Amino acid sequence: MIRLILNIALFTFFSLSVHAQETREELEKQRAQLRKEMEQTQKLLNNNKTKTKENLVQWKLINDKVNLQNRLIENIGKDINILDNNIYTNQREINRYNKLLDTLKEEYAKSMTYAYKNRNNYNFLSFIFSASSFNDAIKRIAYLKYYRAYREKQGENILRTQELRKQRINELGSIKEKKSEVLQIKDKEMNALEIQKGEKDKIVNELKKEGKQLNNQLAAYKKQNEKVERAIASAIKKAMNDARKAAAKKSSEDEANRIAGLKNSNTAKSNSEKNTNPVRATEPVKAPEVTLLNAGNTVLNDNFVKNKGILPWPVDKGVPILHFGKNQLQSKSVIDIACVTIATDIGSNVKTIFEGVVSNIVFIEDMQMVIIQHGKYFSTYSNLGSVSVKTGQNVTRGQVIGKAAANLDGTGAIDLYLSDEKGNNIDPEKWLKRL
Repeated sequence: MIRLILNIALFTFFSLSVHAQETREELEKQRAQLRKEMEQTQKLLNNNKTKTKENLVQWKLINDKVNLQNRLIENIGKDINILDNNIYTNQREINRYNKLLDTLKEEYAKSMTYAYKNRNNYNFLSFIFSASSFNDAIKRIAYLKYYRAYREKQGENILRTQELRKQRINELGSIKEKKSEVLQIKDKEMNALEIQKGEKDKIVNELKKEGKQLNNQLAAYKKQNEKVERAIASAIKKAMNDARKAAAKKSSEDEANRIAGLKNSNTAKSNSEKNTNPVRATEPVKAPEVTLLNAGNTVLNDNFVKNKGILPWPVDKGVPILHFGKNQLQSKSVIDIACVTIATDIGSNVKTIFEGVVSNIVFIEDMQMVIIQHGKYFSTYSNLGSVSVKTGQNVTRGQVIGKAAANLDGTGAIDLYLSDEKGNNIDPEKWLKRL
C-alpha cells in the first residue's frame, strides 16, 4: 500500500511539473512576442518624434504601447500565480512526505525492535521446529523470508521517500528564486508603465492645444477616405460593366449559334421530305446573372477565400494605428473608416497581400492608390508615394507595387481596404495574419 502511495506521489510530482512548465513556456513566448511588438512600436514612435511634433500617430502609438505594457504586466501576473501554485503544491507534498516518513520510520523501528529481541538462531529454529506439521514448518520458513524482505523494503521506502522529499525541497527553492526574479521584472515593467503613461499624457495635452489643427486634419482625412471609397466603387462598377458586356456578348453568340443550328436542321429535313417548314420561334434566352467570376479566376477567388486569416501584411514593418470601423481618439471624437491604417517608414515597400490583376491606379491629389482584383474581391492600397505596376498587370503574392508616402501628419502610413463585388467594405484585419 505504501509503495502504491509512493508511486502515485511520484507520478503526480512529474505530471504537475511538466504541466506547469508547459504553461510557463507559453507565457514566456507570449512575453517575447509582446516585447517584440513594443520594440517595433517604440521604433516607430521614436521616428515620429524626430520628424514631427505631437500628432495623432504618436498618440495612437503610445496608446498601443501602454496597452501592450499592460498586457505584459498581466502576463507576468499569470506567471506569478503559476509559481505560487507550484510553491503551494510543493510545500504540501513536502508536508505529506514528512508525515509518511514519520509513519515509515515508526513501523521500521517496531520491526527492528522485534528482530533485535529475536535475533539469535535458537529462537528462529524453535519457531520452525515447533510447527505442528511439515507443511506448517514450510509456511513458517516462507514467513521468515517474507518478513526479512519486508524489513528491507521498509528501508528502501524510507530512502526513496527521503529522496523524493529532497527533490521537492530543491524544486521549492528553485521556484522561490524564479518568483523573486519575476517579481523584480514586474516592478521594472510597472515603472516603465508609469513613464509611458506620463509620456501619453504629455502627447494628449499637446494635442489638446492643437485642437483646431487636429480637427482640420480629421476633416481632411475623412475627405481623402471618401475620395478613395468613391474610386474603389468606380473600379468595381467598371469591372461589373465589363463582366456584364462579356456575358451579354457570349449570350448573343450562343443564341446566334443556336438559331443557325435550327436553320440547318430544318433545311436538312426539308430536303429529305421535300417539304419546307418555317423556323419555329424560340423563346428568348434568359440573361445570365452577372458576376465577376469566370473560368479564368474562379480558382484564384477560391484560393483567396481559403487564405482568410493568414494573408500577409502589406508592409514588412508596421503598426496598425486606426482600425476598420469606429475609432475613438484622445479628444473623444470618433472617426469611422472602411480600412486599416498602418504606420510605417516613409518609402517602405508596399506589397500585395495576394495574387491578382491590377484593376486600376488612381491619383488623388499628391498620393496614389492601387486597386487589385482577386476574383470577386478587391484589395486597395492607398497613400502611396510611387507605384511600380500598371493597370491590367498580373501580380503575385508579396510583390512590391509601390512605396509608402507621408500622411497628413507628415508620418509614413498606408491605408488598406478590402471590398467585394457588391461594393461592401470588409475588415481587412480579419483576413490578415495575426501580428
